[in-house]
Amino acid sequence: MLSIDDIRRLFAERGHEQYSGEPVTQLEHALQTAALAEGEGADDALVTASLLHDLGHLLHDLGETPTLRGVDDVHQYRALPFLRGLFEDAVLDGIKLHVDAKRYLCATDSGYYAALSDDSKRSLALQGGVFSDGEAAAFIDQPGAADAVRLRRWDDMAKVAGLRTPGLEHFLARASRVVTAAPPSASGG
Repeated sequence: MLSIDDIRRLFAERGHEQYSGEPVTQLEHALQTAALAEGEGADDALVTASLLHDLGHLLHDLGETPTLRGVDDVHQYRALPFLRGLFEDAVLDGIKLHVDAKRYLCATDSGYYAALSDDSKRSLALQGGVFSDGEAAAFIDQPGAADAVRLRRWDDMAKVAGLRTPGLEHFLARASRVVTAAPPSASGG
């Protein structure tokens, strides 16, 4: 299980990397997504999910823009084992469901697909494509799905080069308010 300090360190070590196919870094994208959530009055859990929704990219290095090579990195699941036990389900659900929220929005919002970036369109195909009507209905009935849709919209907007946001420490302070367990001690005991 990661701790808040581990998350801070992960962003320090890998946050400078380019966010695949976009004009922002991984850290800039995370901060912009969290800032948009905060600006719309989201609670601490949803702001934290917004900050960490792409943490799986930082935990698994597949190189620059894996979608160009036909690779779905399943990043929405990769971070969950590292965050389970640290955060409540409301945080984990937003992370886990944000990819399927894109599939849902493509099925239910007629203008959504056209507004996606090229990389998001490529990853959509790799992630299973647009939901059918039945899949969309089943998705939105899941706990946390409505918040994941909100997160997804912020995710799509969080790709603005040079946009100023509060810093990582601001959002980690919010994340610390939804920690559910003390992290394991560094001494192992």
